Amino acid sequence: MTPISYRCAKHEDVKQLNDLRIASYSEFEKSLPGDGWATLNANLHDNNKLKEVLNNSHAFVGEIYGRIVGMAFLVSNGNPTTIYPAEWSYIRMVGVHPDFRGKGIGKKLTCMCIDNARENGEKIIGLHTSEVMNTARYLYESLGFTVYKEIDRIFGVRYWLYKMNL
Repeated sequence: MTPISYRCAKHEDVKQLNDLRIASYSEFEKSLPGDGWATLNANLHDNNKLKEVLNNSHAFVGEIYGRIVGMAFLVSNGNPTTIYPAEWSYIRMVGVHPDFRGKGIGKKLTCMCIDNARENGEKIIGLHTSEVMNTARYLYESLGFTVYKEIDRIFGVRYWLYKMNL
């Protein structure tokens, strides 16, 4: 079995993180209606968006022989968005390279986010995911997240806001 190690991400990881983001989410090209894929793809190629998330989160990565193959970002409470209330912490951009799926990397990284949130005294952790991300929905529900509400469509597909009390 290939050794997978986990650590906090660093700013020097931006190129690998962005490459991983593109590889992880490119599978949705055929699933997103209308200009949904064009919008998502433009976001994936915007390094500034990634740097902004990296600057405002605790980022965790899984790597194999120095290659980042998984990522997840935890944003602390006090950083509200149109989706997340100010009192929630939340997980963003969980991604695993397609060649390394099914090895528990996404689960481990999500659990690292949950553990870090607990260690930092967070009370609520949230995340959002869509109807085309069935594997992610199953994973989050298996870890104890529950649907809080349906939110506005993003990229032309249905999305749900999930919540876990810590």
